[in-house]
Parts: sequence; C-alpha cells; structure tokens
Amino acid sequence: MKRIKIFISSVQREFAEERAMLCHYIRTDVLLGKFFEPFIFEEVPANEHPANHVYLKEVELCDIYLGLYGNQYGYEDEEGISPTEREYDLAASLRKSRLIYIKSIDEEKRHPKEMALIHKVERDIVRKTFVDIDGLRTSVYASLIRYLEEKEYIRWRPFDASNDNGATLNDLDEDKMRNFIHMARTKRNFPLPVETSPVSLLTHLDLIDDKGRLANAAVLLFGKKPQKYFITSEVKCVQFYGNVVEKPMPAYQIYRGDVFELVDQATSFVMSRINNWVGTRAEGEKADVPTRPELPIDAVKEAIVNAVCHRDYTSNASVQIMLFRDRLEVWNPGTLPYGLTVQKLHGPHKSLPANPLLADPMYWNGYIEKVGTGTEDIIRKCREYGLKTPEFYQEEDFRVVIWRQNERTHFDSYQSVPERARACQSVPEAYGQLPKRLLDAIQTKPSISRDDLSKQLNISVRQVRKIIDFLRKDGILTREGGDSGRWVINKTFDN
Repeated sequence: MKRIKIFISSVQREFAEERAMLCHYIRTDVLLGKFFEPFIFEEVPANEHPANHVYLKEVELCDIYLGLYGNQYGYEDEEGISPTEREYDLAASLRKSRLIYIKSIDEEKRHPKEMALIHKVERDIVRKTFVDIDGLRTSVYASLIRYLEEKEYIRWRPFDASNDNGATLNDLDEDKMRNFIHMARTKRNFPLPVETSPVSLLTHLDLIDDKGRLANAAVLLFGKKPQKYFITSEVKCVQFYGNVVEKPMPAYQIYRGDVFELVDQATSFVMSRINNWVGTRAEGEKADVPTRPELPIDAVKEAIVNAVCHRDYTSNASVQIMLFRDRLEVWNPGTLPYGLTVQKLHGPHKSLPANPLLADPMYWNGYIEKVGTGTEDIIRKCREYGLKTPEFYQEEDFRVVIWRQNERTHFDSYQSVPERARACQSVPEAYGQLPKRLLDAIQTKPSISRDDLSKQLNISVRQVRKIIDFLRKDGILTREGGDSGRWVINKTFDN
C-alpha cells in the first residue's frame, strides 16, 4: 500500500528537535508507521535544485501538510514571505489536509509576521496548541488516528482514542476536571485557566471529537463511575504473610474510580502495610521526629502509575499489586511495545506509551515525571534507598518487582545502639522465658501450629503471634512452606 505522505513545515532552527521527533515517532509507531511517511527538508540530499523549488514540489506531492508555528517567522524572500508561509499558502490552494500546531510559550515574543500567519490559519482551519514535545506528540497521534478513521483506512481506533463507549458529558465529573486544571497549572504551568469549560478542556486534550463523542480516555480520567463502562479498570491489592501466594491473606482490597484515584488508593495500600522506622529528636523536643518508610514512595507510585497508564484495557484482567514479605510485585495486563525489551528498560529508551491520550493528562497532573523515564526512575530511586535493583519481567503480563529491605539491616541502620537494645528486649522483658519456651517447643516439633503453641504455653494465640513476630524480626525464626510447612530456627535466643 502506498503510504500517506506528510510534509512537516516550520522554521527549522526553532523546531529542530520536534521535527526529528515526529519523523522518528511516526515511522516507528506500530500503527502510524504502516500508513504514513513523513518528510522534512533536512533529510533531502544535496542537489542542484533551488531549495524553494524542492520544498514547494514536496508540498504538491504530499497528502497532509503538518505545520509547527511558534515565535519565529524565519527567513524572508525578496517579497518578505517566509518558506513556511509559502508552503501553507500552496497547501491551502491545493486543498491539502492541513494539521496546524502552535507552541504557546513566550507568546509576547512572537514575531508580528508569525502572528499574522497564525491569524490567517485560524480563519481557515482548527488548530491545536502545545507546550512541550510530549504534548505535541500526543496531539499529532490523535489527529492522525482521526484522519485514518475519517478516510476509512481503519474502522477501529486504539483503545484510548476510541469513542464508541456511549458515554456523555453527564458521565463526567466537572469538579474532577476543575481540580485537574488547578493541579496541572500548579505543577506543569498548564495553559488553560481553571474556569475553562469541560468541552474546551476535553478538546484541548483530544478527548472529544467534533460530534461530541467522548474518547475512552476521558471516561477513565474524569468519569463519575468509570467502571460502569470499563469493568476491569480496577486495581486489586493483596498482602501475604510470606514470600509465596498462599492463604491466609492479612489484607485484600479492590479499588475502583478514575485513574488518579486508582493510583492514590493502591499506593496508600502498599505504604500503609510496610514498615516505617522512626528516628529520634536529635535537636531537642521541638525537632520533628524523622521517619523512613521501608520502600521509597516515589518508586512504588511510579510502578503503579506505569501499570495503570500502560496496561492493555481491552484485556479482561486487572492491575494487581501483591505485597510479599520480601518484595512488592506490580502486574499489569499488557506487553512491551514492539522493539522494546526488558533489558532496554534499564537504560535510556524511546517513549512508546500504550495509551498516549491517558499518559499526557497524567503527566500534566504530576503523576508522570517525564515520558519514557519511568523504569529508570524506579531503578535509580531504589538504588539510592539502598535496595536491590528492581526487576522487570515480560511474560503473559508485564511485572515489576521491587525488593523490600532486610528488616534487621534497615532497623539497625536507622536506630541508635541504645534504642535497638531497648526495642529488641521489649518483648522478652514482657514475656520472661516465653520466647525460649516457644523455641524449645518448635525445636521438638517444627510443624507445630500456633494453636498448639498457645495450648502448650498456656497463653493466647495473640500472644503467640506477637512473640513469633518479634523472633522473626530479629532473624531468629522463619517459616517455610506456609500453613502446611514448618518453623526454622536460625540462631539461638539470648534472653
């Protein structure tokens, strides 16, 4: 099939990075690369033809004129007209499809002729604004998908851009949209004011079409009840006592809501169920007591954001968060984009978000720091925290493993020697010889249950659990094989 030719027009020196990015992105995207072939003047080999002849000829040959307009007007010919304006005028006269994107930064510095060109374009067609390179890529993606659909090259749309869900503006929460704008302005200098109407916001984010149909991403981001339309858009969180999946489970929750709520709820689940070591007031009674959670919250949240943002929403599976004694696992139904491997996740790699219309708003609201750096950030934050390097697996699902810190090491490194001594002896002092008697019973019968220990020692099951928790934390006792397993005594207990 002959590819649809896109002519990218702009002042070259002002948009050099954006031009190169668009060419690479369009050519390497699994869907866009099958249909489109971009053209930029920088790739034309040296030849004897005048530059203006070459680029105007390419405009004649193209199917789509894609213009990037900013503050500079560029080189002017003998009539005072820039190549960018010549290209636009020719595309307009030939009735080419025109996609125009205007960079809305430092607009007060905009050249008067560039301002006049933008006003001329705005009289002809609808244009989009962008602030940074990631926002531009998302807008171009949405426009090209819409082009393919309108020209009937495809009869389906990627999940995040699909608008056959049946949802209406009444299904969206206006308070959520206002709060989104407020947070986005605070964190990323989002260009729209808080009083922006819902339709204007959705249009700016490419989440509504000219017929008023909402993209799936709009429902996931701002829906009152997103699960009404996407039942598997939920996060299942479970905690296990040991290092394998087995009952009993001390905590199990299923969270529902918009994608921001899913991330916040799942992150709170993990952070509230790991150890949080407390330091001392080193500078008097008024000084804040320092605390240090066992896992870096930024790494935990990044892993959960990636799972929610990049998952395959057409799958019947859900995102799963599993907290084991030695690790945290974050699973999401989906696969890595073509050409991206688990090994490449450990270093710089190209950004290919599975749901770009979902990823862009999450960036604006501060949930994503920079597209394409998530896995690197997880690795860096865990290493800085003194943890083992996180691991990534691509099997039927994509899985991130964040290793928990050795409790004994973390405990020792954070508290002073006198504090450790008091903490370690708090349980023995309270229970006298009970820990030693409990270990003697276990040595006699390693498979003994907590109920039998309760009866043998003549104490409650709750007291047995508390003593066992102390012995486990001190590295004296471990459990192998779950409920049907056995106790293992690692070292002697000195009372």
